[in-house]
Amino acid sequence: MHTFRNPVLPGCHPDPSICRVGADFYLVTSSFAYYPGLPLFHSRDLVRWRQLTHVLNRPGQLPLRGLDVSDGIWAPTIRHHDGTFYVVSTLAVNRRGRLTFVVTAEDPEGPWSDPVPLDADGIDPSLFFDDDGRCWLTACRDAVAGAGPGELWMRELDLDRLKLVGPTHVLWHGAVRGAWVEAPHLYKHDGLYHLIAAEGGTESNHSVTAARANVVTGPYVTDPRSPLLTHRHHSLDAPIQNVGHADLVETPDGETWAVTLGVRPIDGVHTLGREVFLVPVSWSARGPVFAPESGGVRLLERLPSMAPVEGNGDATTGRVRFDKPELGLEWNSLRGPVSDRIKPSADGGGLDIDLSPEPLSSTGVPAFIARRQQHVRFRARASISFRAAHAAEEAGLAVFQNQDHHATLGLTADENGAAQIVLTVREAGISSRLASAAQAGLAHGAQPHAPHADETLLEVEADENGYTFRASGDTLGTLERSFFSTEHAGGFVGVYLGLYGTSNGHAGQGRARVHWFDYEPAG
Repeated sequence: MHTFRNPVLPGCHPDPSICRVGADFYLVTSSFAYYPGLPLFHSRDLVRWRQLTHVLNRPGQLPLRGLDVSDGIWAPTIRHHDGTFYVVSTLAVNRRGRLTFVVTAEDPEGPWSDPVPLDADGIDPSLFFDDDGRCWLTACRDAVAGAGPGELWMRELDLDRLKLVGPTHVLWHGAVRGAWVEAPHLYKHDGLYHLIAAEGGTESNHSVTAARANVVTGPYVTDPRSPLLTHRHHSLDAPIQNVGHADLVETPDGETWAVTLGVRPIDGVHTLGREVFLVPVSWSARGPVFAPESGGVRLLERLPSMAPVEGNGDATTGRVRFDKPELGLEWNSLRGPVSDRIKPSADGGGLDIDLSPEPLSSTGVPAFIARRQQHVRFRARASISFRAAHAAEEAGLAVFQNQDHHATLGLTADENGAAQIVLTVREAGISSRLASAAQAGLAHGAQPHAPHADETLLEVEADENGYTFRASGDTLGTLERSFFSTEHAGGFVGVYLGLYGTSNGHAGQGRARVHWFDYEPAG
């Protein structure tokens, strides 16, 4: 049997949604408070994915400033109908849905429209296009009548006006009473409407459940086989856990597959975030059967009928010299664009970072760009030239979980103005300096932006045990891997690795030059 390796999108890519147009598959995932928002991927075989764009990639499309990293853009759904792509999603504030919106495009690479607000409560919106051409929006919210903590509901979407119309239909309160029901997606198969949802939360009790009806608006009857897919009964050392939030797609050959999120913990904690796994689905008289050969999500799974050639998911690796006008799609900032402060240098010699008063611990838009950690074992390195004018200025390499939980390896100065390299950890909102060393070879008054300026090599290397920080080959310290885990830091995201420059609330004119950055898996 020919196989591929799960996950097909490694690193923090939660809440996947998928659609097919002809021979092409398109997939979107949550982006939370990272900008640009809603990464969109393309594939021809469901295994190899290439990012095309971000759905929200223009300043002002959706305000994110002031938000915790795990708020922001949650759980999108992508669908295609009559020549138009639709993405619906939610802006979450303080872990609750604040705004449900829809965006459209004729070309998945864009341009995408500005968000159109919808009069919809809750989170996790989805669209279903019925055979009669009508479009229905489903979502989840707090139960109105008290039949459960949550409920799935439906309302018709007028496609001409992009406005919800008609009555609201309460569809279902879930299969596991007492558990929140979310992530509804609706499908029609052999004349029946199948409602697929998630229950048990997005952690260890996560699961896929289902109901079905003869009429689109219900009533929906619980599939007694629920949960149809879960790993909550697996041992704590199982390689894939927290499985749920599934979306189905049919291939041109008539196969059905599901994309679902899951995590890969080690010793009970994970750092990569929720990733995209691919699972085969068959249909029986009772409805969909997830993973019919194995009963669960596997690291090695049989290939879809459109067998890929070589390679697997979108893991971007290698050296970046920042010699192109635009940053690659793998790079994100926090809560908004930073092109006014971070840009490829005019002379083509790297990336210039103008320091921002915003620290990484703020909920503003710091001078920070980052990419996802996609392997447990990796090495990330950056060659940086920077001379701090005072102790508040710093620039360097960051391992970032959220604004209250991260580590930085920064070039700065001590109180006497001597150049230093400092390893700093921020935990539960408190910053602590773990180690420091003299910044060798960078004399006072040096010009770090000259063609032959001294450079400092900053490095972080990680494995199953921890993250080791080095400067110019010397080790400054190691942090246990669990420190950067979602279980320890909280929230919904995985680790990002990035470059930053800050004057920590002070006015500053400093500029750092990043000559290159590389990220490579290590074994």
